[in-house]
Parts: sequence; C-alpha cells; structure tokens
Amino acid sequence: MSSETRLAFDHPSARAAATSSATALDRISVRDHIVEVEIGAFQAERGVTQRISFNIVVEVQPLSGPIDDDVDRILSYDRVTEAIQAELAVERLALLETLADRLAERILLEPQAMRVFVRIEKLDRGPGALGVEIVRARDGAPPAEIAPEAGPQPQLVFLDNSAIGSPYLGAWLDQLHAQDRPLVLCVGAGDVAAPQVDHKMAQRRIDLLAIEQNAWVLAAQDDRCVVVETRTELDWAMKNGQTCVWAPSKVVLDSVDTPSAQPSDAVALAAWFAATLEAFEMLVIGSDLPQDASVPLRAVPLDQEIL
Repeated sequence: MSSETRLAFDHPSARAAATSSATALDRISVRDHIVEVEIGAFQAERGVTQRISFNIVVEVQPLSGPIDDDVDRILSYDRVTEAIQAELAVERLALLETLADRLAERILLEPQAMRVFVRIEKLDRGPGALGVEIVRARDGAPPAEIAPEAGPQPQLVFLDNSAIGSPYLGAWLDQLHAQDRPLVLCVGAGDVAAPQVDHKMAQRRIDLLAIEQNAWVLAAQDDRCVVVETRTELDWAMKNGQTCVWAPSKVVLDSVDTPSAQPSDAVALAAWFAATLEAFEMLVIGSDLPQDASVPLRAVPLDQEIL
C-alpha cells in the first residue's frame, strides 16, 4: 500500500515507468514548466493571473535506425511547450481538467506520441499545490493528418432597439432565413439605463448583462430566435438551422483575445464577434456602421422592409 500511495503522488515519469507495458517505449518529459495565466471557475480568479505548473511525460515509439543527432527525427520538448501555449491561447478556461484533456489530445496528434501523462497544478490557490493528473493513450498507428473542416460562415445582424420593435422584424428574419446561411443576431443594451458603479470590472459585467437582457427581449419577439451564450451552443445551433441571439458575457469574459470594444459600444463589440466567427457579412439595422471592422459591412435603414 505504501508503494502505491507513493506512486500516486510521485512525478508522472515514475507513474509511466510503473505502468509500462512489455513493449518498450522511450519517454520525454517536461518538468515544473510554470506559466502565469488567467484560469478558474471562481469569481475571485477572474481578471487576475496565477501560476500554473505543468509536468508532462510523453511515451514515444523508439526510432528505427540512427538518430544522427538530428532534431527533426525526435519529438522535441519544444513541441510539448508549444502545445501548452497553443491550448492556453484558445480561450479562457474554468477547469484544469479541461485544459489537461485538450493538452493530452493535442500532444497525441504528434506521430511519435503513444501515451501521455499530464499533471497540472495551481500554485497560488492555497498553501500547497492543487491540481489534476490524467493519462491518455493512442491505440494503433498514428492518425493520418486530416485537413480541418471549414466552419460555417454566418450572417451576423446587429439590431438596435428601434429595429427590435420594428413591424418589419418578421419580414427581415424571413428574408435572412431564405438565404440558407447560419444567422446570428446581436443587440445592445435596452432603453432603460443600466446601473453605474465606480468599479471598472463590475461595470463591464453590468453592461454585458444589460445586453443579455435585451437579447431575451429580442428572442421573445420571434419563436425562431434562441439565446446562446457559449461557442459550443452557437456551433450546434448554427449547424442545426437555429437563429441565434448572442448573449455575450461568457464569450467576452473567457476570450484570450480580449476585445478592445467596450459593451457600451455594442455595435463595435458585435463587429469583434463577427470577426471571431469569420462572418460572411455584418448587417447593421438602425445604427451607424462600426469603425475598422474586419468583416464586410452593410447598413439597412429602419424604414426599409427589404434588406
């Protein structure tokens, strides 16, 4: 029992050695790789960075033939640290478990990698290290490299409050649905002023929630509209023909590439979101076009029934 307990808390390299199979595999490891990042499910972990320690062991197929001191023939340590940076750059995460799983999956895409041990620990959340360790393995031969599937290019539409209440709303949605393209609707805050506080982060949350309240107001106008707040929900809804109304809080707050546009400038925030979606076009109904948008823009007057 003492031996098993020791292994449970030992370095992943010891775990790998203790659970090795009859088929000998080489191992490379990255020890105590520390990165400062914003991560965590608690409100106290938002807006601040904390130290995260990575210990990773990758079991790889031994090379056939001489190495010839050629770095291109081996799985470099840099590929492991690059995988860490790549996963941290995708989005802000709440759980170490999610990060560990995605990191293991990315490392196992390397042709030489057969099994990976990933231990991730938070170093600043208490007197000790708080973390998770996972083991993932690939069965059979390395997977063939598959070109990534191109995602749908949605039509993004920003509606100001006059457009939400317009008698033409239903006709606009009919025309947009007829284009047979995923449809994402964005709004700003309602006409009732949001509370104002002397705290930048708190005010940002209040302003984002004000937009979300108005998203529900729009969704109540047409049964085809579904409020979505995560990229997972959004991707599923777009693939299944739903009209999405964007509730921005989670996407904005969890974004690694934090938008410079403030929630008070809802049109600019919608343009940032359109760029992240690689939208086909952004229509703006009832408001001025945003500045410096990286997607095609088109303005629609409120008194125009045909888009």
